[in-house]
Parts: sequence; C-alpha cells; structure tokens
Amino acid sequence: MNTSVKKDFVMPILVLTLICLVITAILAVTNNYTQPVIEKAAEERAEQARSEIIPDAGGFEKLTLTGLPDSVREVYRASNGAGYIFMLTVTGYGGDMDLICGIDNDGRIIATKTLKHSETKGMGSKTTEEPFRSQFTGKDSSLEGVQAVSGATISSKAYLGAIGDAFTAWEIAKGVA
Repeated sequence: MNTSVKKDFVMPILVLTLICLVITAILAVTNNYTQPVIEKAAEERAEQARSEIIPDAGGFEKLTLTGLPDSVREVYRASNGAGYIFMLTVTGYGGDMDLICGIDNDGRIIATKTLKHSETKGMGSKTTEEPFRSQFTGKDSSLEGVQAVSGATISSKAYLGAIGDAFTAWEIAKGVA
C-alpha cells in the first residue's frame, strides 16, 4: 500500500473509529451511573404528582389490572382508600399528553393535571391551565358541563377521551379487592 494513501485515507478512518469507540464507552459508563438516579427522580416526581391529586392518601399502591384502555398507563389505589389515581397518555394536536386523574370511591373526579405536553402554546396548551382543568373536579363519568377549549378541539377531545378512559379503568379497579 502506498504511504500517501495510508496517510491520507486509512489513518483518518482509524483515528475517527477509535474516537467513536472511546466516546461510546464513556457514554455507556455515564449512562450506567446516571440511569438509576434519573429513574429515582422520575418516580419521586410521579409520587409528588399523585400526592397533589389526592393529598390525604397517605401513600399509593400500584394495581396490576387487565382490560384497561390503551391510554391508561398505570393505576394506583390510595393506601387509605381515598380513591384511585390514573396515569394517562393520549395524543393531542401537538403530540403526546401525559395526564393524571384522581377519582374518588363514589366515581367523582378529585382533580386532573397535565404532567407533560407538546401542545401549541396559547391554544392547545390551554387544556393544561385553569379554568379548563378545574371544570373536571366533582364530575362523574358523564362529564356533563365540561366545555372544550375554543380553537383547541383536538387537544380538548384528547383530554376528554383520556378522562373517559380513566372512568373505564376506575370501573375495573374498584372491583379489585
């Protein structure tokens, strides 16, 4: 092999490959150390969100249920029997919306909250704000009187659908002893 070809082509490829391997190894080690910390922080944020929805719960027990709607990711029962928490993900206009909904033992909404969304600022994002959010409190599965956000029909319908799915999951969860 010609020395010029080796110098001009082979060596840069070898150097770049070595750099990529070293960086990949460093990222793998870093991920190995940070992943448990990230997971713990995410669980703490989720526990805090559950406690915001049912403040007097005294803790939560995760339920394993079958036959849940696709939007229901997780179901929790308050340790003291104050109600249930539903972790939901639906697709709005701008992408996925992660929601949390608390329903008491009588089938009334305690509270709802948007945990994460990518809805259009000023329009679809209004589903995450007052007064939209507070109109759910105290409602039953009929959601009678809940009004969609004008100009954000897709986001509003997705939110309403998720809350409807929470009631479907509630029917399943309340039957579990």
